[in-house]
Amino acid sequence: MSNFHRKRNLPPLAALPAFEAAARHQSFSRAAEELHLTHGAISRAVAQIEERLGIDLFVRRNRRVWLTPAGERLFKSVVTALDGLDGTVEEIHRHDSASPILSVSCEPSLAMRWLMPRLGAFREANPDLNIDLRLAGGPVDLLVEGCDLAIRRADFGIAEDYEVTRLWPEFAGPVCDPNCWEDILVRDLSNARWLHSRTRPDAWDIWRRASGSNSSPASEQYFDHFFFTLQAAVNRLGTAIGPLPLVYDDLLAGRLVAPYGMAPTGYDYVLITLDRPGRDPRILRFFDWLMAEAKGIESGVVPQD
Repeated sequence: MSNFHRKRNLPPLAALPAFEAAARHQSFSRAAEELHLTHGAISRAVAQIEERLGIDLFVRRNRRVWLTPAGERLFKSVVTALDGLDGTVEEIHRHDSASPILSVSCEPSLAMRWLMPRLGAFREANPDLNIDLRLAGGPVDLLVEGCDLAIRRADFGIAEDYEVTRLWPEFAGPVCDPNCWEDILVRDLSNARWLHSRTRPDAWDIWRRASGSNSSPASEQYFDHFFFTLQAAVNRLGTAIGPLPLVYDDLLAGRLVAPYGMAPTGYDYVLITLDRPGRDPRILRFFDWLMAEAKGIESGVVPQD
């Protein structure tokens, strides 16, 4: 006889992650911190399971907890079940190569100043693949955020379980409006207003070390985001450190000049994926297109108008 319609005798499933964390830490407080819940929420979740089973899962004494024999048995089963679900979800995500949507997480400044102006051409060449672009920087959790890949400036630690593919090294140098440079007395950086970003406050120091410059500013101005700093340079408010590829199009169009050229910053832009790009034909197509679009950037070549 089939058990397909058999009613399962299970405890509240939504409470199981709270029980698993409490059992693993042997602490309701530490479980609450991990899951960003209150101590009371963990306690209520465990109580729901105990009420459903009719047996204590923890021994509670002096604000400490220990698993009972029944709790140990349930803990082992819950860990196996949650690990199995996690693995299945990851496998589905890793191998959904037939999806017509490729979710891409990208550094905001790179996305707005370089990637987005080129996505129309990618769309024309790949009409069957839609790019779902998410703007985000720093560490990424591809599974939690539902992204297939991330493009990042590798200035932070990346978890070892990710595949990291180098795209191109970063080169940077002082950039400003051509007329602004003409107006600077004897074209000396020490006579310029230096533009800074609070999200990348060491940009000028990195360039000075890389180039051997000992210049210092006549005046300074700060902006909340690197994107605004570069736009301020376009708008003749001063001189900013402009990395390739973020200022590539502005240099090519003559909106900016890089009078001192570009020097390597020591950082790379990278592609972060769950597997090697070649295992997903969608990612491989996007990766190959990225590298074709980035010709010249990897050598620090400053485009000329």
